[in-house]
Amino acid sequence: MKISKNLDLIKGVLTVEMNTLLTRLKKEGRNVINLGVGDPDFSPPESIRRVLRDAVDHPDYHHYPSFYPLQPLKEAIAGWYQRRFQVDLNSNSEVLPLLGSTDGLFNIHLCLLDPGDTALIPDPCYPSYESAAKLAGGQVERFPLLREDDFLPDLDAIPTETARKAKLIWVNYPNNPTGAAATPEFYRKLVSWAKAYDVAVVSDNAYSEVYFDNRPPVSFLEYPGAKEVGVELHSLSKSFNCCGWRIGMMVGNKDLIEALSKVKAHSDRGMFYPLQLTAIEALQSSADFMKERNRIFQERRDIVLRALQHIGLDVYPPKATFYLWAQVPPGYTSRDFCFKALEEANVWMLPGSNYGKCGEGYLRIAITRSAEVLSEAMRRLERLSV
Repeated sequence: MKISKNLDLIKGVLTVEMNTLLTRLKKEGRNVINLGVGDPDFSPPESIRRVLRDAVDHPDYHHYPSFYPLQPLKEAIAGWYQRRFQVDLNSNSEVLPLLGSTDGLFNIHLCLLDPGDTALIPDPCYPSYESAAKLAGGQVERFPLLREDDFLPDLDAIPTETARKAKLIWVNYPNNPTGAAATPEFYRKLVSWAKAYDVAVVSDNAYSEVYFDNRPPVSFLEYPGAKEVGVELHSLSKSFNCCGWRIGMMVGNKDLIEALSKVKAHSDRGMFYPLQLTAIEALQSSADFMKERNRIFQERRDIVLRALQHIGLDVYPPKATFYLWAQVPPGYTSRDFCFKALEEANVWMLPGSNYGKCGEGYLRIAITRSAEVLSEAMRRLERLSV
């Protein structure tokens, strides 16, 4: 049996090595605090859980999803985008439900890249952008996200030759792993830049509903001309605390929506109908629960931010997401410091190098544990000898 050589193009992540070490530490009786997992510790609202329970119990709701009308869900997505971002979408041609936003993240490359085509991908970034582009046969060009630029791309610094050969550019705001947020000025410039070089924009907006200081993030699609050049991915995973449900959407440019619809006609059979009904309920119901959840996340953010600053680490104050991005102490690589913290303090954090070369020297902390657990983790780090 011969495995495809395409898999040689993508890098492994720390998951296997990390899990091996965590398993050993658990057998040793250690109480490890895992701050690496970006999976919120909140439950979905009871109102939407109830819809899902009732729908699952319905004997007629277990056919192939194509048995049921998809239009009500598409209309609910369009309605939510209009209320939340004041973006008008044609539910027939500019909205596509997904099996989680990762469904669109991977398959959009099949719509835009022929073998050898260039994808522009930020550094640092969610690793799947690069692996998906490479598996689709594309060539990856990375562009840096730097602290001095508030972790926003300097579009003018992308070489003209590179921009001209690019087929797509990824942007992700609110940003994983840095917690940065995009500005209206950046998105306006991005639209103009994409038009000038004929580059498709793919905006990953999965964290838009997890934010701080009562400053809701914007959407790429809010700005004139955005639908002419790109699409946006969103998900109920973080917004509605239901990561395991795999409910997402891609909205925007009708040609890309049509192209991805064609791919998905072969890759899956659609979303489980009870989940469609649940998504409709979520998108059309009150979002008041998010205020309290975000208040709790902000409390946690402040605990970790103050503690890391007290330890002497340089931390980027996140504007959104449930991540903190901090520099590791001098003299350490990202990986070495994170594994030292795991071995000696029983605290696991993700090395910034996991997200690209520009992530070296940083670490990412997920504030998806209680304030008490986070406080204990910070006390352990304070005692760590560096």
